[in-house]
Amino acid sequence: MNIPPSLVAGCLESTQPVKMVEWIRKIKDRRIFVILAVIGPGVIAGNAGNDAGGIATYSIVGAREGYGLLWVLVLITVALAVIQEMSSRMGVVTGKGFGDLVREQFGVKVTLAIMLLFIVANLTVTIAEFAGIAASMELFGVHKNISVPLAAFLVWLVVVKGNFKQVERFLLLISMTYLTYVVSGVMSNPPWHEVARQIALPRIRMDSDYILLFITMVGTTITPYMQFYLQSAVVDKGVRIEEYGYAKFDVYAGAFMTIFIAFFIVLATGTILHPAGIVVDSAEEAAQALQPLAGPFASHLFAVGLLNASVLAAFVLPLATAYGLSEAFGWESGVNKSFREAPQFLGFYTAFIVIGAGVIMIPDAPLIKIMFLSQTVNGVLLPFVLIIMLRLVNDPSVMGEYVNSRRMNIISWITVSILILLTVMLLVTSFMLA
Repeated sequence: MNIPPSLVAGCLESTQPVKMVEWIRKIKDRRIFVILAVIGPGVIAGNAGNDAGGIATYSIVGAREGYGLLWVLVLITVALAVIQEMSSRMGVVTGKGFGDLVREQFGVKVTLAIMLLFIVANLTVTIAEFAGIAASMELFGVHKNISVPLAAFLVWLVVVKGNFKQVERFLLLISMTYLTYVVSGVMSNPPWHEVARQIALPRIRMDSDYILLFITMVGTTITPYMQFYLQSAVVDKGVRIEEYGYAKFDVYAGAFMTIFIAFFIVLATGTILHPAGIVVDSAEEAAQALQPLAGPFASHLFAVGLLNASVLAAFVLPLATAYGLSEAFGWESGVNKSFREAPQFLGFYTAFIVIGAGVIMIPDAPLIKIMFLSQTVNGVLLPFVLIIMLRLVNDPSVMGEYVNSRRMNIISWITVSILILLTVMLLVTSFMLA
């Protein structure tokens, strides 16, 4: 195409293109700034789901089934993104946490019942996280009498003495440490073509072991405390409705990163342990089993990942509980608050850390029974939380014009129905095996 020389000269002489480029650059810079400012709650909440129990589950799946259940992670990504998006949207639109909305819309009796289950579930899982800290540090030769008190003090100090921005940055930094699992997975040198084939063309079996692992994978990834924390963190962060597009990106990025990490955990154990016929029952056993087969570096990376996951969840679980209880009973809450301004909020946070770490210090504490109790109570609580969430997110008096669309409701109800069904199946199976 021939362009007239006069037109070219006019464009070169004009300052409009330069101004346009500068304007576009400013818009892009602003978008990047807003994304960085808003991102946090979704990534932290998602990664907190990959706690000590989650890592144990994915390690067991890889060791027992190899790559046979990797396809399930695709389904979990969608389910996690759908649920987390609704939690985040409710926080942005209403400016209230989940506990607040439950109390206002469903009354005191429902709130008390939910909170009672919430306390038991979170307390037992918090104990399990400190058990994960103890187990991971023992792999490095550090006794629990040293590691657990130090970790508990760190978890308490960062939140009580820091502000929301500092705490969030610290938790995001911890979330990035999950990338050690990616390194472990790549170091295992998996046959990528076989991995891709088993994801695209899975061989689904109907035996009890395969089905139980499938159910457990879903159940360990989506938990009630994640929803409480996410919605409250969005409110505490002060995300505005005009920034919701960026908050949604945060949620989707968090869901993807969560399952991305889980993928590499299954990949590492599926590549190294499964062909050797090594069966493990915990994340620490997986780390120990990796050493003679993959070398101490891969084993240590796996152990660091377990420590990181346990510490992150040890932050999020007490925070989620403190948020939920304070909101449910109308007390002041927020990481920016002092003990004088929010005594109940920081008091609950402190109590959970003390109890969670304290139980681990008790000789011969019944950790297996505690973990079973946490799984059971979470299984009972999740269906109620999901149904209440759908009721709230579809109530125009709560959400205004930001209620679910018809398409979103179809996706949400299908997702929630499947999650409830799988949760009930997990509970039944757990009691049968107990």
